[in-house]
Amino acid sequence: MTVSGEPRAPKYMLDELGFGTRMAGEDLHGTAAVTPAMRVPGTPHLRTSILAAWADTLTGLLATQVTIPRVPVTLDLDVQLYGPAPVDGTVQGIARAVKAGRSVFAAEVEFTSSGGDPLAIANASFMMAPDARLRLPPGFSVELPASREPLAVPFAERAGCERRGPGVAVLPRREDGLNASGTVNGGLLALAAEEAALSLAQGRTLCSLSLRYLQPARVGPVIATATRRDGLGRVELRDSGNGGRLNCIAMTRTFPGESAWESAARPVR
Repeated sequence: MTVSGEPRAPKYMLDELGFGTRMAGEDLHGTAAVTPAMRVPGTPHLRTSILAAWADTLTGLLATQVTIPRVPVTLDLDVQLYGPAPVDGTVQGIARAVKAGRSVFAAEVEFTSSGGDPLAIANASFMMAPDARLRLPPGFSVELPASREPLAVPFAERAGCERRGPGVAVLPRREDGLNASGTVNGGLLALAAEEAALSLAQGRTLCSLSLRYLQPARVGPVIATATRRDGLGRVELRDSGNGGRLNCIAMTRTFPGESAWESAARPVR
């Protein structure tokens, strides 16, 4: 699970992804620039896990409008791309509520280029954190300014996420990557799942990333173990410091014939 809208450390890792948000009626808009540090190693394309982190931010902030003063936690999150993610330029996201029920909140995000070209669709669902002591801070706002300190090193390096062999990635628990409850942020779990999956598909990128959060990663490091067949991957993420408990199950799919996509890829306008 990931907690959204929590008080953050002075330098919060995911803030460095540069996503700023603003309300427009009942929708929440977000914008960020794609930088070289956000690309999948060995490719020129933005990481799908970063789109997942941005989607989690947008939908989680919208969820707070229903759960306030309680904190929402992510139940599941998925991102589906129309084509390989952009090489550079600007990505815009518009999040809209799909369901605002008593127990579950659901929202979707449409990602586009600055020129309005469709890039991806994301969906997420949330519930209130079981711990009623978790509260949104006074004066909490869903409108967040973009960080002035953009990601300076590749995202996996910044997170300390390492590939340890075919199908295995390890993500440490770091103070600047935690939620209010002291658990690993769901966007970082998306990164670990992506790294494990792509270690079996060098030079490719994900066209689909779906995550189901089962329980928080409290201790770490998180070990992501992937299997893959015909482009479809399954990843288990376990908290190795907490008895190997299963935190998340992810399903992934890589783009077929990526070299053909590469030749057709264009920078985002």
